[in-house]
Amino acid sequence: MTDASTIIAEEASIAALVRVGERIDHAVRYTREEIARFATLTLDRNPVHHDREAARRAGLCDVIASGQHTSALMSGLAASHFSRADDGVARSMLCLHFNFAFREPIFADSEVVLRWVVAGTEWNAALGGVIAQLEGKAIVADAPAVIARGTVLVRRAS
Repeated sequence: MTDASTIIAEEASIAALVRVGERIDHAVRYTREEIARFATLTLDRNPVHHDREAARRAGLCDVIASGQHTSALMSGLAASHFSRADDGVARSMLCLHFNFAFREPIFADSEVVLRWVVAGTEWNAALGGVIAQLEGKAIVADAPAVIARGTVLVRRAS
């Protein structure tokens, strides 16, 4: 049985590191050049990421960002946020799991809002940190283009 002082200490540790409802937003615009460069770097030669005419032949109005482009940016956004120390609490973060569902293409020059919200937290004594459940979206024109879920471990940095 866990005593009240242990529960209070665990809740305080969680609150110092990550809070339910905590939200991370970042706006980005993918240029055609960035889309092509990212696709090239990840060995994605699909012409819809490189050639506007090929994208049009595929029924698209312009080149589109690869799914891994958005998932990489969203993963990096979470990693940066949960390993920060700008509020006086030095953290380290490990990704345990990310899952992305691609609902709509993200076209070149679209304004995209990348968003993560902390949906749940749980102290894990064995791992010495907080396991946080994240819900994410990449939003274009007020509609989700990508839906994501993530699980991260956040600990105090030593």
